[in-house]
Amino acid sequence: MSQREHHHRRARFRGSGYFRRLGPGIITGAADDDPSGIGTYSQVGAATGFGLLWTAVVALPLATAVQEATARLGLVTDKGLAALIKTHFSRKVLLFAVLLVTLANTFNIGADIGSMAAATQLLVPIPHLILVVGFTAIMASLEVFIPYHRYSKVLRWLCFSIVAYIIVLFFLKVSWGDVLHHALVPHMEFSRTQIAAVIAIFGTTISPYLFFWQAAEEVEEINESGGTLVPNRLNINSMRGDVVAGMTSGVTVMFAIMVTAAATIGKNGSIQISTAEQAAEALRPLAGNLAGLLFTVGIVGTGLLAIPVLAGSTAYAVSEAFGWREGLGKKLSQAKAFYLVIVFSMLGGLMMNLFGLNAVRALYLSAILNGLAAPPLIILVWLLARSKNVLGEHRSGKVSQTGLLTAAIISGGLPILLIFAR
Repeated sequence: MSQREHHHRRARFRGSGYFRRLGPGIITGAADDDPSGIGTYSQVGAATGFGLLWTAVVALPLATAVQEATARLGLVTDKGLAALIKTHFSRKVLLFAVLLVTLANTFNIGADIGSMAAATQLLVPIPHLILVVGFTAIMASLEVFIPYHRYSKVLRWLCFSIVAYIIVLFFLKVSWGDVLHHALVPHMEFSRTQIAAVIAIFGTTISPYLFFWQAAEEVEEINESGGTLVPNRLNINSMRGDVVAGMTSGVTVMFAIMVTAAATIGKNGSIQISTAEQAAEALRPLAGNLAGLLFTVGIVGTGLLAIPVLAGSTAYAVSEAFGWREGLGKKLSQAKAFYLVIVFSMLGGLMMNLFGLNAVRALYLSAILNGLAAPPLIILVWLLARSKNVLGEHRSGKVSQTGLLTAAIISGGLPILLIFAR
């Protein structure tokens, strides 16, 4: 194993300059609240009220366990997730995993670009075509042409866009006693509607594209530091703190969106909300123009953050699978195939919009594909993270392994339960 020191920002995780030292974890957590996710959480809150707030409490440790394991794999081995799957499993397993995440990411990108354009139209009367093309061109250009050490700073600043959903709560009248009760006391009707809602929540929170991104960005950060990789307790603990901070922020925003939708749109009964922009539009007359504006701005900001992460995770997965040179730290001339995958991934989402993408159907399909991809990928992560041959003395502990297995069981079991629900 090469001797490299861990990236410098996390050498001292406590003290002043906290945000500047956060690494891939905070970007991953914020990217989890993409426009498709915002639409899902809004839909659940509007349809079920506070009834499923407990899912945020359950999802946080499970999502954290998965992301901590993928970060551990990248940090200790200096390899991305697809590269590790390629080394330790059969080619069929590798191609299956890469195909699932590529399809899910493409539909997610398409839905997110459409949501960003629709949300922007709530503020300014710009034609939908110009917006989807413009957003795609801007995001592709930033990811391809800006060096990683600068681009990662752009992504970290975009993380602040999720704060909009926390601020919105200050404009609402919320019964916090009811919120606390439903968050801490799980209750669920075993109906198809409620089970489908829980599937959507877990599928959106524990998303396969984040697995590939997290592991790959740990490697990027190490390479960017120019030192040597010497995994030790400090580095592992710093990584874990970064991941916990990121996933906590992501799940907190999920919780805030569900509370917002329940306290406003769904206050007088179940209401069907299918997309993020519908939630923003419905919020205006109920919570005020400023709250609606913040919600809308959040959709655009999270889209600018999440779509490059989606496209990047596809590029890492495909490039690692085929042995191409990859990495945002490399120039275009050094990793042409890698950057072409990023561009084509975004173009795929763009074409879906140009050819009459149905945003609701795209959201549904991406959720289904994420739901299908997550359980087998989590099992692969579990097998890798517990292996002494892969991680040696730094393999995941029993708590982490239990969290991974629980996430896999819930992600795989809920669709089966849905089949037998009334």
